[in-house]
Amino acid sequence: MKRSNIFRVIISLSFILILQLQLFAQSNKKVLFFDDFSSASLDRSKWNVIITGDHFNDELQAYIDSASTLFVENGCLVFRPQYSPGFITKDGKRFDFTSARITTQNKFDFAYGTAEAKIKLTKGSGLWPAWWMLGNGIWPTTGEVDIMENIGETEWANAAVHGPGYSGETPFVNRQYFNAANDVTNWHVYAVEWSPTEMVFKYDGIVMYKVTKTMINHYGKWVFDEPKHLLLNFAVGGIYPVKINGIKGKGVKYGLPESTSELIKSNKVKMWVDWVKVSR
Repeated sequence: MKRSNIFRVIISLSFILILQLQLFAQSNKKVLFFDDFSSASLDRSKWNVIITGDHFNDELQAYIDSASTLFVENGCLVFRPQYSPGFITKDGKRFDFTSARITTQNKFDFAYGTAEAKIKLTKGSGLWPAWWMLGNGIWPTTGEVDIMENIGETEWANAAVHGPGYSGETPFVNRQYFNAANDVTNWHVYAVEWSPTEMVFKYDGIVMYKVTKTMINHYGKWVFDEPKHLLLNFAVGGIYPVKINGIKGKGVKYGLPESTSELIKSNKVKMWVDWVKVSR
């Protein structure tokens, strides 16, 4: 056998061995939390459904507990913002849109491990769906980890980290740009691998960003040694979409063009979640 052929065989065998070791390591992880939404409705023993009382980021929606904005369909959890003109929250605030936000706070949290979810989105400038984690104290002193955020543009999603000294306009943010044939309107697995020294964000198993304790300590305190709980939500408009689309003039919603409002009115805006898993 020629040396070049021997070399190719060795490389191929090495690749197969590495892949097998990775699969073995994954199969030996302990699952701490799992929901594949196989029941007829949301499992309330795992999730809380948030009702708006506090208001953040100049968002245009109120969060409600309703089958109109959150439901299980074909084995997926579906978030569907609604046009609800004149909706009044319990603290007297008025909104023209309603949507859904769920968390595992006080039901499940963890420190260190892999949090991942399989998600599909619809497009629409000014939309703001997210898959993320929060600490159990006052923001941002106990940290925020945004595993996936999207503002309605199909070609990219982003990951970000917030904490004391690096919140809001955080320096720790990165986009993943997708192939046009496989954009955010297709299924993707959005994950973060969290350890005592770093957070590695992976989309479809490929590293798209890494934030280390050393990097964070340059700006503020590392607050990622304490447990975090899980969140999924679908916001509409607000400060992040405005920074991207610049829509804030007269006759339009803040960060939300009329074209997207029409999509919401016709029930065409959704986020599907196939499953959520945390393992270590």
